[in-house]
Amino acid sequence: MMAERLLLVDDDREFCALMRDYLAGEFFEVVCVHDGVAALDALRTGTFDIVVLDVMMPLKNGLDVLRELRQFSSTPVLMLTARGEDLDRIVGLEVGADDYLAKPCNARELVARLRAILRRTRAPRETPAQAAQPLRVIDIELRPTEHRVLCAGQDLGLTSAEYATLEVLLRHAGQVVGKSELMQAAFGRRLGPFDRSLDMHISRLRRKLGVDGRGTERIKTIRGVGYMFVLEQAAQA
Repeated sequence: MMAERLLLVDDDREFCALMRDYLAGEFFEVVCVHDGVAALDALRTGTFDIVVLDVMMPLKNGLDVLRELRQFSSTPVLMLTARGEDLDRIVGLEVGADDYLAKPCNARELVARLRAILRRTRAPRETPAQAAQPLRVIDIELRPTEHRVLCAGQDLGLTSAEYATLEVLLRHAGQVVGKSELMQAAFGRRLGPFDRSLDMHISRLRRKLGVDGRGTERIKTIRGVGYMFVLEQAAQA
């Protein structure tokens, strides 16, 4: 198995050393840096499959690093937040994080989250040939082989989490997809009672998609149930 190249950004050097040793046994090649400026330097000059990014760091915090990263890269990012810091998690997801995990974290859970993100990112290369065909819904075109989505011909620049969420909704366009079903299909895990990540991804998708030709939001909330990608016929009704 080829090792995944991972950038671990955390100012806790002991934590980094422990995680580097553990992740090496899980087929990750880990590069550690300990402040936000060094993280951006590494991301601009190197190639990584995924990033683990702590929020609280010297020189430049993790949220600012993520904001700058999203200006030039869609590399998947898992944020590490202090336990109970819900605001950091919400802001991180809004800025473009793919997932988050509270510290102190369990190493096995960290690996599971990383694998889930990488599966979503590489899904187009692992699906059957027929699933690799472009999916078109009204003026939205999802291109699995390129792992990107166009709206009226313009690339939306989606993160892997946003892509996974929208793909499920597009494949069920005009149908209500329950929150639990959407979480399982897009992210491969159950929806927790206090998990706001799905809501954050939907919010970001709405901003990026904009409204349709009739001024209707493309993703409709079905209160108490889930979400639906609105077809043109439904919008006319």
